[in-house]
Parts: sequence; structure tokens; C-alpha cells
Amino acid sequence: MNQPKKPALTRLVRAISAAALISSLTLSAYVSAAEKLEKESLKLGFIKLTDMAPLAVAFEKGFFDEEGLSVQLEAQANWKVLLDRVTSGELDGAHMLATLPFGGAVGFGTKADIVSAFTMTLNGDAITVSNDVWKQMKPQIPMEGGKPVHPIKADALKPVLEKYKAAGKPFNMAMTFPVGTHNMKLRYWLAAGGINPGFYEPGDTSGQKGAEAMLSVTPPPQMPATMDSGTIVGYCVGEPWNQQAVFKGIGVPVISDFELMKNSAEKIFGVSKAFADKNPKTHIAIVKALIRASLWLDAEGNKNRNEAVEMLSQKQYVGADADVLANSMTGTFEYEKGDKRALPDFNVFARYNGFYPYYSDAIWSLTQMRRWGMVSEAKPDSWYMDIAKQVYKPDVFMAAAKALVAEGKAKPSDFPADGETGIKPPSSDFIDGVTFDASKPNDYLKQFAIGLK
Repeated sequence: MNQPKKPALTRLVRAISAAALISSLTLSAYVSAAEKLEKESLKLGFIKLTDMAPLAVAFEKGFFDEEGLSVQLEAQANWKVLLDRVTSGELDGAHMLATLPFGGAVGFGTKADIVSAFTMTLNGDAITVSNDVWKQMKPQIPMEGGKPVHPIKADALKPVLEKYKAAGKPFNMAMTFPVGTHNMKLRYWLAAGGINPGFYEPGDTSGQKGAEAMLSVTPPPQMPATMDSGTIVGYCVGEPWNQQAVFKGIGVPVISDFELMKNSAEKIFGVSKAFADKNPKTHIAIVKALIRASLWLDAEGNKNRNEAVEMLSQKQYVGADADVLANSMTGTFEYEKGDKRALPDFNVFARYNGFYPYYSDAIWSLTQMRRWGMVSEAKPDSWYMDIAKQVYKPDVFMAAAKALVAEGKAKPSDFPADGETGIKPPSSDFIDGVTFDASKPNDYLKQFAIGLK
């Protein structure tokens, strides 16, 4: 009677043995991978914004572990502290503003030799104004079905600035860092509406020479409270700090950066050149883990975003309410309270090869630095590509991508084809319709009514 049970017992023993063998082989593979790396234990920094998500996902999903990396993620107080700590070696790498390395490369602000092989996200920002400013803007904004027509241009803000000027009051707005994407995007929006955001000059890093709107630095998590206090009347920042203004009832996001400049590079993962030179295998391993995280975040029409929101709501990451995070992270975006609209590409992590470090994205950043005086003298077109290649390292990205394909963890179609030049086709996907051609940066600059050439 007990005979029929023996095969089942045998199968069970074999299954347990097989599982143990697989576990042993997997552990051996991790150990083997770790033995090949120059550095296994890493401390990586980030700012509390939703676009740090690839780091959190790579940690929580075990992608760092599978590359033989022991990673500690650490929130930083602001972008300057983060940059200084990467430069000094206190951090092995970090979530960074896409424009951040270029300040160091051209000698504006902190001197730093930063390289990047990975773009963490496209889009993800918005410009928010106070309730009072919004109330004054609305009469200039076309309406359809009782709701404002988007995108909203800064033309609607100009009469408000004129009232402030007539009253002798400064019109103060905030961004997160001088050499930062939020500064460039806020300036672009203002200038496209005929508002001068000011210029930088040698010896004057205020960036307020000739300004009609006065821009200054405020750390991202402090922006809603700073606006609520009346110190500023608007800001440009990443999420969740625009949606936080909506939830608190203190302001209205007027435009997302997807509407301002479609699919622009917003954050990168940066390391010091010294780290990259000393730890090439470790660098590739980090990028492999981040690629897998980004693919997971964008998989099957953002199906994993709700899980990502729960991760990011933890205090060690962004620490905002899940409802606030979900308002932009899951395919929608709320402008005026109750005016929630579909915006599936507000955050892009892997789609459209968004994680690839395109030289053209770097060149666009450099043109804006020249436009506003951070690059004090005109440069030849070749200079822009030279600096782009100094900072962006697509060869490291492709080495990581090909390793993942070989391991069966990604598909060739997930990545750019061999022979990718790193230069996107010319695009007019900007609020002002101006065409950006990365092969002709000086011709691009000549098209702007406001800005250095």
C-alpha cells in the first residue's frame, strides 16, 4: 500500500536537491560576479524626487545583488552637497540633474570631472505658480469645456509680471540649482513668453542681470512651503513637489516639461571620472542593474508603476504620500485641483531608448548654458560635441546592454542598434516651435530673441 508513495517521495527529494543545486549555482554566480568587480560595496546618493526610482527599484528588486553589488542608498540635502560628495569620493555615484556634470566640465560653479553612461529619466518636471498668480493668469488663458487649454504659455504670465513691476514688487521664482535642468526649463518657458529670466556674468553667479523674473535656488522638498510662505510665487521642480502643491491647495502646476520640450533628458546617473577609470567593471554592473530597473518601470504600459509608488513612498526614498506620488507616476497629471489629465509619458525611464546617453541631449544642455551666460564666450560647433563626449559614455551603456542580452535578461530590441551615433534627428517639439539640430548648435542659438548667441 505504501509503494505508490515512493515515486512521489523520490520526486520530492529530487526537487529539493535540484532547488538546492540551483540555489548553490546562483550564489556561486553572484560570488563569481563579485570577485570580478573592482569594488563591491557602494554608497549611492539621490535627491528625494520620484525620478530616483531606478535606484530604488534596482535595490528592492535585487538587481544590484544579482550584479554582485552591495549598495547603500542615501538621500542628500541638495544638489551641491550631492555633487561635492561624488567629487570627493564620499559617494561612489548618484542620481543627478542631466545638466549638472556640464557645469564642472566648463568651469562654472564647482569644478568636477563627472561622467555618465546612463540617463535615469526623460521628462518628470513641471512649473507651478501660487494660487494668486494663477488667478491673475487665467483671464489670458483660452478655455475649452470649462477647462484651460494646454499647453499654457508664459505669455499668460506677462501681464502679472507687469502688475508686480508697477507695484515695485519683485517676481520671485525658484529652481533647484543654477546648473540644473529645472533652471534651464524655467528659463526656456519664461523666455518663450517674452519674459527675460536674466543672465549670468563672470564674477556674478546670481543669474539675475536684466531679469524680469528673479530666479533663485530652493531645495526640492522645501518648495511648496517656501511658496506658501510668500517668499516665492512659483517654481520649477520634479515630482512629487508640484502635486504636493495641488494636494495642499497652495498652487497650480501650469505646464509639464513633456508639454514644454517633449522627452528631454531630465536625470542621469553620474560617477566621477576617477571612479569610472578605476572601476570599469563595477561601472558596467551598476548600469546593468539600472537598465533592468528602468525596463521594469516602463514594462507593459506602466503596469508596475503602482508597486513603484509604494516603494517610493517609504521614508528612506521620497517619503511622500502614495496618493501624491501616484498623481503623476501612474500615467496622469493634475493641474488645477480636479483637472486631472492623461499624461502617460510624464515619466519615461526606458521607452524611446530614454535611458541611452545621447550626445544630442548633452549638446542641448550646453546650448542653454551658453544662452544664459554660464558659458561666457561663443564656442565653435565642434566644442559642443567635444564636451558631450567628455561627459557621456554610451560605450559603457552598450557594454551593459549587450551583457544583459547575452544573459537573457533583456532583448536586442530594448536598445539602440549597433552604429547608433548618439545624435537624435532635428526636433521642433518645444513650446516655441524652435527647431533644435544638435549638429548646428550655434545656428540653434541664433533663433532665440532672448539669449546670448
